[in-house]
Amino acid sequence: MSNSSQRAIFEEAVELDDPSRRARFLDSACLNNPALRASVEELLAAHERPDNPLDHSPVESPVVAGSASDGLAATHVGDAAHVGTATDSGIEVGMTLGSYQLMEQIGEGGFGLVFVAQQEKPVKRKVALKIIKPGMGSKEVLGRFAAERQALAMMDHPNIARIFDAGVTDDERPYFVMELVRGVPITEFCETHELSLRRKLELFQDVCAATHHAHQKGVIHRDLKPSNVLVTLHDDKAVVKVIDFGVAKAIGHDLTEQSVYTQFYSMIGTPLYMSPEQASMNGLDVDTRSDIYSLGVMLYELLTGTTPFDRARLDTVGFDRMRNIIREEEPPRPSTRLTEMKTRQRRTTLADVSSGTAQKTASNFDREPIPADLDWIVVKAMEKDRRRRYESAAAMSADLRRFLQQEPIDARPPTQLYRLSKFARRNRIALLTGSLVVSAMVTGTAVSVYQASVAIAERNEKEDALNAAIDARLEVEGFTERLKHANLLLGDARFLESSEKFAEADAAYSEAVSLVPNYYLVWVQRGMLRARFHLWDEAAADFAEALKLEAPIDSRDWQGVASLFYATNRMDDYQMLYSRFMTTATDASRPLTWIAVHSCVVSPLNHDDALRILSEAELLMSQDFGPGSGSSGSGGPGPGGRGFGGPGRGARFRKGGDGGPEVGGLRQAGGRPGSPRLSGPGGPGIGLVGPGLQDRLPPGLQQYLCTLACIRAEQYAAALEHLEIALDGRGFSSDRVHSARAIVLQKLERPDEAKAALAKASDRNSSLTAQMEESPDQPEPWFDLLEFTLMFHEATFAVTGETLDLDPRIVVAQQRNRQLLGIP
Repeated sequence: MSNSSQRAIFEEAVELDDPSRRARFLDSACLNNPALRASVEELLAAHERPDNPLDHSPVESPVVAGSASDGLAATHVGDAAHVGTATDSGIEVGMTLGSYQLMEQIGEGGFGLVFVAQQEKPVKRKVALKIIKPGMGSKEVLGRFAAERQALAMMDHPNIARIFDAGVTDDERPYFVMELVRGVPITEFCETHELSLRRKLELFQDVCAATHHAHQKGVIHRDLKPSNVLVTLHDDKAVVKVIDFGVAKAIGHDLTEQSVYTQFYSMIGTPLYMSPEQASMNGLDVDTRSDIYSLGVMLYELLTGTTPFDRARLDTVGFDRMRNIIREEEPPRPSTRLTEMKTRQRRTTLADVSSGTAQKTASNFDREPIPADLDWIVVKAMEKDRRRRYESAAAMSADLRRFLQQEPIDARPPTQLYRLSKFARRNRIALLTGSLVVSAMVTGTAVSVYQASVAIAERNEKEDALNAAIDARLEVEGFTERLKHANLLLGDARFLESSEKFAEADAAYSEAVSLVPNYYLVWVQRGMLRARFHLWDEAAADFAEALKLEAPIDSRDWQGVASLFYATNRMDDYQMLYSRFMTTATDASRPLTWIAVHSCVVSPLNHDDALRILSEAELLMSQDFGPGSGSSGSGGPGPGGRGFGGPGRGARFRKGGDGGPEVGGLRQAGGRPGSPRLSGPGGPGIGLVGPGLQDRLPPGLQQYLCTLACIRAEQYAAALEHLEIALDGRGFSSDRVHSARAIVLQKLERPDEAKAALAKASDRNSSLTAQMEESPDQPEPWFDLLEFTLMFHEATFAVTGETLDLDPRIVVAQQRNRQLLGIP
């Protein structure tokens, strides 16, 4: 058969004797695939011809080893033998291939033949020889044939059938020679020999060991089932042999240089033993945990005599329904299934059925009850979510060993009561003796121990209270001393900073931080020094620590910190600072201050906030200057009124993966645009205080802040009016409005004017960057370059759609400034 889907459909259809049921099944399984339907019907017709059996052994015993899923012939036989003479494939019994003489044919599939062969040299022995039929040498068939051969060659385990040799016939058909295993499926062996529960589990542990060995060699079997696990007797000792690696899959490497393509929507494996991820046939790759699921199904069958899902039911449902059952339905636990089977048998016996039927079903009465621990082991192995299964076959085998030794298993929730019960089972006599001794001792001392414990508890309570008071006093005294020392260090650091001994000043600030790390002022002071030298990452980290210590944020020291958090991608810290500012905005008696407006226009978190910020900014402007001052021009709160719009786009600086800066530029983020610079060499800083009485801002700066608020609220026409007024206002330099103007003009669909404004902003950005490159220490406000850069990058993206990288000159200057301050 050409692929595993064709094989699976054929295997299901061949079990349906009723032509109408078979036709309905083929309609469902081969939906919208006439070619697949035709090929399956052709195989069914060939199967029904007595002279051309497909995919089953000429003997009645279960026979498997090649690929039960890809159509390659079987390579292992049961205890019965079948003597063949010749085939219609050109291969005759008695002919010699290399040093192997074909003795009898023992299996035939859609693509391959299997013979018992006599090896003459270098040793004499009987082997199994698998060869591809003439005309079946497609790329997929050859690939699967080579993959099985390579999988077997990689493994060397007593419970896995070995490969001995390989070769090619004169007509270039590959074959390989492997160990001849005469055995029966493990389930049949256990039933025939009436093995006890313990002996079944010991035999099954050999299956786990063989599977684990294959996984260690990087091979996934993908079709583990009883007919692929044969048991043979060696000197009256049962030996397990895992066979049939025809659909094996390599982990991390190819089993063969020939590509084996598994067709999309093809299902590999046997449905009754197939894991949910195999049945899904999606992009999820199958790993070793799929074999763990199949092991769980086999263990289920060994314990109950039946599979988790009823074979007859899977035969009658359609292909898609069968896949849904495997992926979604939870079968009953083994103990529940066994109880149900025994109940049905009792009812059958009471109904006085025929003696043959009664004898056949009565064997289940003799099955040993299934302990709860075995239920847990099977359930864990058959979890639908493969992440919850055993990680390896060795882990499953180890749990079975623990069960046999009366130890706690990993599959069961390890409660203390459960562990204690297991310990008690293993040590019954010792526990009984010990419990009698302990009971006598406890009875004699219970009263005295209780009285002593009460007295000790009272004494300890008093001592703990005294020690806590002493510790608190010592902590207060120690903190007071450290705080005094830290204040002295802060004074020294400010003096050193004014004397331009910046490295010594930073060291003094750092010592103060180590002395009183819970004092916000030491973090703020060091952060201001580092921000002065444009060390944005280090400064942002210091201000973040101060923010966590509930530092007051309405002082001038916090001007520009919001932009600092945003530029360094510390969005949690930015949101915390933003929330503290906006919380005051919800109280009508505590409106926003100019420093709050300055911080919040960096990137409002929602549209309602943007409208509130705009309203508060216009209100502040009208209160400071009133009508006719040039701030509103009409006595109202500002031009354009209050409209409604949506959020803008945002940008933040990218940083390298090794903790240091790299020229990663600005990237578009999920927030809003970065805050523009609010002052520069051409005009004074904002100089904000609050939240009470505050310094009045120059009218031009107030208009510019309203411009930014309008942009965030998407009131672009009003923003343009504010910009025009700002250019005529006092205390404001026109070179700082170009980025904002470019954004507004672009939003108003005036692209040529927007590009002209962006060009002016680019010239100014380059000038500021050059100043930073030339001089490591620039006077305050330190946030000019940072905010101007954010606004320029936002404008560039708005006008051109281009995301700029951070100027390399800034990165080089930052590295120079770190060395200047002695920061590693």
